[in-house]
Amino acid sequence: MFSRVPRAASLLLALAVGLALAVISLPRAQAANWFEKNFWLSGPNYSRDMPACNYAPALDEIIANFHTKEARFWNSELQIVGIEDIRETAYLPWAAQSIPRRFCSGTALINDGRRHAIYYSIATGTGMIGMGWGVNFCVVGLDRNWAYNPACRAAKP
Repeated sequence: MFSRVPRAASLLLALAVGLALAVISLPRAQAANWFEKNFWLSGPNYSRDMPACNYAPALDEIIANFHTKEARFWNSELQIVGIEDIRETAYLPWAAQSIPRRFCSGTALINDGRRHAIYYSIATGTGMIGMGWGVNFCVVGLDRNWAYNPACRAAKP
């Protein structure tokens, strides 16, 4: 038992020295150079150009994404056949440096004959690979994975 104490101590000492050398050899943090400051670190430059709530391509994207979600993940044949009573509920509701968004609501007409409230937002810079605008939506009563629960509250401003 006593023969292992010096070996354990030397192993611990070697580990401590190795860790100290690793920390010492790390490069120091430096400020961004001229090229990085003026080209790569420009930050978000949002144009605040967002389509209106009744913009047809945005509504088409909602309809297509709803159909894909229902068919692929829930094995359902439900589809949105139309959206009516569209209105804007908020525009740029948060701080000045946040992503510009337009919040909208309406009534989704489903192919089973039912009507459900729908809440969606159109945001700048949230499209494919951060280009253009993107749409997030929630249909009340058909948020099956509870992503916006309760009653699509998280999809509202």
